[in-house]
Amino acid sequence: MARTPSGTTRPGAPGRGPARPKSFIGFTGRLAAFIGASILAGALVAGIALPIVGGLGLSAKAGAENFDDFPNELEAPFLAQPSYIYDAAGNALATVYKRYRILVDLNEISPQMQKAIVAIEDSRFYQHGPIDLKGTLRALIKNQSGGEVQGGSSLTQQYVKNIFVELAGDDPAKVADATKQELSRKIKELKYAIGMEQRFSKNEILERYLNIIPFGQRAFGVEAASYRYFGKKAKDLTLPEAALLAGIVNAPTKYDPITQPVAAKERRNIVLQRMAELNVASREEVDAAKATELNLKVQPLQQGCMMANAANGAAFFCDYVENVMQKDPVFGKTQEERDALWRAGGLRIKTTLDPKMQEAAYKAATKGVLQKEDVADAIVMVEPGTGKIKAMAQSRPYGFDENANETSINYSVGKDMGGSALGFQPGSTFKPITAAAALEANLGPGTKYTTSSYIMKFDDQWFSTCEGKTKGDGWDGKKGLKNETQSEFGTYDMQTALKYSINTYFVMLEQSVGICPVATLAQSMGVTVGDGKPLSQVPSLTLGSETVTPLSMANAYATFAARGKYCAPVVITEVARLDGSKMPVPEANCRQLMKPENADIINELLTGVTESGTGTKAGLPDRANAGKTGTTDKKTNAWFVGYTPQLSTAVWVGHPKKPTTMEPPGGIYIGGQKRTQVFGGAIPGPIWKDAMSQALAGQQKLNFTPVPQGVIPPPAEQHPKPDDGKPEDPNNPGGQPGQPGQPGGPGGPGGPGGQPR
Repeated sequence: MARTPSGTTRPGAPGRGPARPKSFIGFTGRLAAFIGASILAGALVAGIALPIVGGLGLSAKAGAENFDDFPNELEAPFLAQPSYIYDAAGNALATVYKRYRILVDLNEISPQMQKAIVAIEDSRFYQHGPIDLKGTLRALIKNQSGGEVQGGSSLTQQYVKNIFVELAGDDPAKVADATKQELSRKIKELKYAIGMEQRFSKNEILERYLNIIPFGQRAFGVEAASYRYFGKKAKDLTLPEAALLAGIVNAPTKYDPITQPVAAKERRNIVLQRMAELNVASREEVDAAKATELNLKVQPLQQGCMMANAANGAAFFCDYVENVMQKDPVFGKTQEERDALWRAGGLRIKTTLDPKMQEAAYKAATKGVLQKEDVADAIVMVEPGTGKIKAMAQSRPYGFDENANETSINYSVGKDMGGSALGFQPGSTFKPITAAAALEANLGPGTKYTTSSYIMKFDDQWFSTCEGKTKGDGWDGKKGLKNETQSEFGTYDMQTALKYSINTYFVMLEQSVGICPVATLAQSMGVTVGDGKPLSQVPSLTLGSETVTPLSMANAYATFAARGKYCAPVVITEVARLDGSKMPVPEANCRQLMKPENADIINELLTGVTESGTGTKAGLPDRANAGKTGTTDKKTNAWFVGYTPQLSTAVWVGHPKKPTTMEPPGGIYIGGQKRTQVFGGAIPGPIWKDAMSQALAGQQKLNFTPVPQGVIPPPAEQHPKPDDGKPEDPNNPGGQPGQPGQPGGPGGPGGPGGQPR
């Protein structure tokens, strides 16, 4: 027997009880009973008197073929139940379900409830066989006389029908097929009812029945209904409560005690009256029960990830977990298999969410940008060396009221996983990836480029791609590519160019190493366009022109922090069924992507950004940290992506629906303050600092692996110098391959570039 989180016993499928005789009337008797019932059922369904010969022929054929065949889904149906999502500390985040159902044994259901349901639905349940011929004849006569239409199905037949409805799931066509009023369906129902009573005792069938039937208000099974309407377990139901629930089954909408209390009470009293007539409740008990009000204690059935909002805004993390469960092939090779698993439920899903880090991310996100403001932010945290997603938060809460700035879109991930369409341009936060690709191509940190102006023209120059060549004509036509300020020209090396985020330097560096190695490394680090497609190999790639996700950027920087070891992001650590069996989960598949010494160099260079570069407002004063700012063209997106040895975090700020400048005339309010200028270091940087300070409070202060002395030369002096267009690398004398200005073949234009701050 499986145990739920609370310890309640919940069988995955009720088992067999004491063995019953394999045949209670022998094959001939069973076949005769089946044929007779089929004829009656055919007449009942059709509403007319069918010719006996025709009815006999059809029914006999249907019953004789594979009479003893019994589908596995009837033998041991796995009924849809809630799944439970937990954080890494074991705290419950959400209960998600297609069917809110809690399976219980018969001894966990009030005897009053058992008596009530039998009394109103099939009073001769313990006396007749699989088919109540007397009840079927009574219903047939009643229906033929023009009175209120009655059903003649035994409780066992109802159970079989409900199984097929359950198997139909949420597919309207399949549900319609499982409930259609046709002779063929009724015959199949009768056939399987006979097989059911050959295999299970009456009590076992009653137990299964009470666990499957719908009670309205999204509650399936008596335990869920008992909680929904009365806030108690089914074993504690009183006589009037049991009668109310038993009465709902006939027509859950018509007798809904919440929306139709008068009809529900009348129906309850009919059930009570029937119990008195059958002597399963005394007249005194029934009269007292009839005199009571409904006395509902309705409990909210909060569905899914909305529940996780209470856990410091973890609803978006929860939503991502759902997407992984329904889309990762490890949970089923086909979409149909994954959907079936999720619909069945009954899973306990343990995740990587760190409650302390989630709280830190949520507080920083909602403080840095207010819910009511036009812009939004997103924060995602990843553990280097494991790929574990530790936190995911944003300023706009999970919800569906757009007028209140709620959203169900997860800004940290791509469209395929519940996010925005294609992600957002990362701007200059992409430049460290270009630097890393250059180091891997043996272009050292001392590689220098010199410009005589803060503007450079690349329209007549060529860049190598994996397919050939492309032309650098994507920067305002003949106007050229600009650095952020007019003073940014002269000689820069990799250290100073990252520190001050020099656009022209990184385009020349990309030209030397080639776009292909840059794009290849980025994609190996999980950085793709927000819909999962490969990055476009255009010259502006190095400046962050492609749209990517905060999760992919946080995970890419985690590769630097882990000394070049890349791990795919993971969010689930364990999936267990309620019976305790475990399922496989997605793996991080960690692998060494960069030389450790090259990653160490990147860490050292990006430390300079937070110490005295564009990211000083983000720098953590009490522990080793590194990062990079990013502000895209026209100030449509602002980023800060940074890390310590044990945590990598990306912060994005921008308009979530479409690229819109954050520097409109008159300024813009962000975090409750009016801003006239927006840069990655000024807005996302402080949010990152706030989140990281809280997330790492009390944790060990680790250092990056130091770079041997002399590997990184002293910073290049910045001063005007004639532009010779050649790289200068003291670590690799004699010049480098891929120098700017090389001729080449045809290629496509680049897109708009990112800005440095």
